[in-house]
Amino acid sequence: MAEVLVITPVKNSIETTLDTARAIAASDVLVRHVIFNDFSTPETKQQLEENKTKIGYELIHIEDLTDHPSPNYKLVLQLSQQMALDGGMPLLVVESDVMVKPDTISNLLLFQRNNPNSGLVGSVTVDEKGAVNFPYLKFKDAKESVLNTQRSLSFCCTLFSLEFLNLYDFTGLDEAKDWYDTFISKKSLELGFENSVLMNAPVWHRPHASRPWKQLKYTNPIKYYFFKFWKGLDKI
Repeated sequence: MAEVLVITPVKNSIETTLDTARAIAASDVLVRHVIFNDFSTPETKQQLEENKTKIGYELIHIEDLTDHPSPNYKLVLQLSQQMALDGGMPLLVVESDVMVKPDTISNLLLFQRNNPNSGLVGSVTVDEKGAVNFPYLKFKDAKESVLNTQRSLSFCCTLFSLEFLNLYDFTGLDEAKDWYDTFISKKSLELGFENSVLMNAPVWHRPHASRPWKQLKYTNPIKYYFFKFWKGLDKI
């Protein structure tokens, strides 16, 4: 029986998505992995269908549920919360540009079991050389193996405790936003939970591989902020 519901929201970037799925399937703990295809191209949709049995994940096409344009993170979180509660399991988000190790998920689960007041716990993100990278650069000089933090966690690889899922209903998330990392991190703290980052359980993160336009933040910030503010993309 699965110990955790793992979800991966997907918008194209099929190569990294399949890498992510294979890494999750190789975990040393039994998981239920659901990929949410958020209006990817027909080519990506076909490859996701062709690989789901081979790799071992479930597949939900958001286009079958809504005509709201991507991103549909709110809907994904709402559906995932209900699945997790129905199964009596915590919920782990692993995004499609993240590679977990075989023991990543079991380490996250063990930490939460040993820390009953845990609301969110995330794995620190690193590059291919093992150096801490975006979005956890703020912790790059940390010496501790585990950080309890008041700062926002990223959902790159973050576990939501069942206790938190039971206490906060995701139907209350703001429709006007695209991403909810900051809001949910704060909500967990407001409800009296602790948020932590495991510096000793790193995951390889290839930033924004699923949304290449966001790379402009580093290569052409003027153009990035044009997309962000003028076109209303990436609302957090």
